[in-house]
Amino acid sequence: MNTKLLTSLFTSNAGLSALVLRVPVGIVLAAHGAQKLFAWFGGYGLEGTGQYMESIGLAPGFLMALLAGSAEFFGGLALVLGVLTRPAALVSAFTMLMAIFTAHISNGLFLSNGGYEYALALFAATLSLVFSGAGRLAVDNLIANKFASAQ
Repeated sequence: MNTKLLTSLFTSNAGLSALVLRVPVGIVLAAHGAQKLFAWFGGYGLEGTGQYMESIGLAPGFLMALLAGSAEFFGGLALVLGVLTRPAALVSAFTMLMAIFTAHISNGLFLSNGGYEYALALFAATLSLVFSGAGRLAVDNLIANKFASAQ
């Protein structure tokens, strides 16, 4: 096992700024994922979200809803806790990029018209976390310390 690579994956010098970014972004992502997966918070669940995804050309719709919902829900929870932050942020960033180009780009920028501005903001925030890592207060630091002491 390459402990040096794993240590660099979990290590972050971002301080508290990453915490301030990842917690609210993680909450928002987890809530949107819960809408897709469980029909919580006024969402349509897997069946309804799958039908929508199928209608915009993402087939099979149920599987796409499951993948997007899982990326948002579990990725969001991981960001809140600061565990596997970089991989969770990368998957979430990819999900937001897909949302921009499949569901929102044709509506223009502004959210009021169904545009991509909100997905773009989440994309930027999650991509930032890919580069910065979890920051000071995160489970990732405990993991990084274990790998560092194993070297």
